[in-house]
Amino acid sequence: MSEVWLAAPAILGGLVGLVWSADRFVAGSAALALQLGLSKLVIGLTIVSLGTSAPEIMVAISAGLKGAGDLAVGNALGSNLANIGLVLGITALVAPLPTQRHLLSQEIPALLAVTALAGFMLYDARLTFAEGLTLVALLVPLLWLTVRSKKSHHGPEEEDVEIRDYTTLRAAIWFSIGLAALLVSSEILVWGARRLALAAGVSPLVIGLTVVAVGTSLPELAASIISVLRGHFDLALGNIIGSNVFNILAVMSVPGIIATTQMEDAVFSRDYLAMLTITLMLVAAIAASLWRHPIGARLGRRLGLLLLASYTAYYWLLFHH
Repeated sequence: MSEVWLAAPAILGGLVGLVWSADRFVAGSAALALQLGLSKLVIGLTIVSLGTSAPEIMVAISAGLKGAGDLAVGNALGSNLANIGLVLGITALVAPLPTQRHLLSQEIPALLAVTALAGFMLYDARLTFAEGLTLVALLVPLLWLTVRSKKSHHGPEEEDVEIRDYTTLRAAIWFSIGLAALLVSSEILVWGARRLALAAGVSPLVIGLTVVAVGTSLPELAASIISVLRGHFDLALGNIIGSNVFNILAVMSVPGIIATTQMEDAVFSRDYLAMLTITLMLVAAIAASLWRHPIGARLGRRLGLLLLASYTAYYWLLFHH
């Protein structure tokens, strides 16, 4: 019991620290990039996009170095499940979400491709150095294609990325503080997560799929709900899809690069297939809404309820498997 009392504050403190430090890290690095002459569009599509996944990436590095690579893989898969089932599910219940046709030609093909690749790599419940390197290497062409696509047909509003007006020195200081705090917070979180797994008698994979994944997804949930309540929900779907692509390429790749990671067989038969199923549900819903209503297509509350119910069913499966 004493292990749980130690683990719970460590996990909570680590999550709070990750959220705060990621914000400082993104603010500092984006301001530095602006000082170096990069456009706001490029900064928003690269530094800010990757920066929002910084907590998951740092947790993956810390877990991989401690021999808990399965916790990092669980975090990546669990975050993708939470992003669709929890974040989009609840957000769609708050207000219907508009869908855009470009999702079918740009974001969704990328999501399906990397999801299929993840399944191929997790089929044997192992993640090797070559597989991890392949995943992270795909980030470079993906970011390049994203920037090129947006540059070719973006409006002024798409360039309106909020970047703090810092001096070079202040930006460098916040960048350094944010990075250092990310390192410390991820260490604390991974320590707490491993202790909780031992105390609860479950694998680090399960803790990564649940406590860590939901914890790192809560800021996104809060931001999504606040956005739709304020009427700014046009980019909600694109942001979630982009986040899920980054989780596979930038987070799941890390433990494999650090050391070959052996996981329990259920990582494919239970967890990956659950992520694939809920991803295909979302893709089918987007395609159906655009087919029925080429203009003004929306994902309604019924889908939100279905996604949330599916996510709840996965949790039941996880603890009764």
